[in-house]
Amino acid sequence: MKSILKLKNKKQVISWALYDFANQPFTTIIVTFIYSIFFVNEIALNEKYGTTMWSYSIAITAIVVSLLSPILGALADSGGYRKFFLTVLTWITCLCSVFLFFPQNGQVFFALTLFVVANICFELSGVFCNSYLPDLSDKKNMGTISGFAWGLGFIGGLLALFLSFVLFDLDPLGIRKINILVGVWFFIFSIPTIIFLRDKKRKKFSKYHFLNSFTTIKNTFKTISQYKVITQFLISRLFFNDGLVTIFALGGVYASTTVGFTNEEVMYLAIVLNFAAGIGSFVFGLIEDKIGVLKVIRLTLAILITATLIAFIAPETKYPKEIFWFSGILLGLMVGPNQSCSRSLMAQLTPPKKMNEFFGFYALTGKATSFVGPLLFGLITHIYNQQIALLVVILLFFIGFLLFNRIEFSIKSFNNK
Repeated sequence: MKSILKLKNKKQVISWALYDFANQPFTTIIVTFIYSIFFVNEIALNEKYGTTMWSYSIAITAIVVSLLSPILGALADSGGYRKFFLTVLTWITCLCSVFLFFPQNGQVFFALTLFVVANICFELSGVFCNSYLPDLSDKKNMGTISGFAWGLGFIGGLLALFLSFVLFDLDPLGIRKINILVGVWFFIFSIPTIIFLRDKKRKKFSKYHFLNSFTTIKNTFKTISQYKVITQFLISRLFFNDGLVTIFALGGVYASTTVGFTNEEVMYLAIVLNFAAGIGSFVFGLIEDKIGVLKVIRLTLAILITATLIAFIAPETKYPKEIFWFSGILLGLMVGPNQSCSRSLMAQLTPPKKMNEFFGFYALTGKATSFVGPLLFGLITHIYNQQIALLVVILLFFIGFLLFNRIEFSIKSFNNK
């Protein structure tokens, strides 16, 4: 924190980091721990149907984001509309989050429509938020700033969870009210980001900007071979990020329906995991600047694989909840650093003039196949059970780990040029 306060542009850095503080409750409460379980257990007809439908909603989000993110990124680059898109997408997410109060038992498609729209806008807003990182940092402090933002984000998720626990009962009505809190929280704490972040001068929007966005994407595909290291990194991230997406979407459901956690225990789990994630983000942000982003990413992947294996065997042990608690804390400690360091590495590898466009592809690779994990999880759950379905996550982490290790030397060479 002291290093952040010493920055000349600390006002913009803190305003940018507050966006993670603002949006994390959406992921923590709606996507992972609270609303997902409420949907599966209360809105859907049964557990298997609910898990499958929730998986499909995550898959739809992934497909739409993968198609739109590079287009919007290139459009923002050519027309200077980065903050405009960030603002509009944020407000839509907030509004849909509040409206999630209304769906009740049996209203599956009403609930999923609101969730999918909110989740799509949430993910797309991250494209534009991430693209500000290189403007606010340099190679010496990029890891610290990125880790600070992720850590602040998990603190936001932690505080929102605590506030939810204090203000609302964990009955159906109380959980529906928590969605309103998420939307209002996101809106209020994103205000500094929208006000204080500086953007390049906006050009008058024209047909040229729209057409140029497609031309830019086409040219990027043609010249992508010139950025071989970036391509290799994005392919490896495609797999391990897919594993994270599946954990985020269905980890709470697994804890509730397979391990046997009550709503209160899931809430406690969420609080502890966010606390662990915040610590992990802050600590590994500093470590990244000392030992390098490559070593940190490799370490997080190894521990994520181990933690998921422990979660897989937990239901078969004498103390399933205690074992799952251990695996959850390990996951929490590594999730923040993995995402933060991935964002940091992408910013280091990307040419300055292509930041928005390449961060659009960063989101593209993060979402292009991210429907696979949740979709397979839902299908395998429908055929077998959630425990067997968790093997999908282990496989995705392992493939990502192998691919990332294969390109490490290339990345070192790239950075030494």
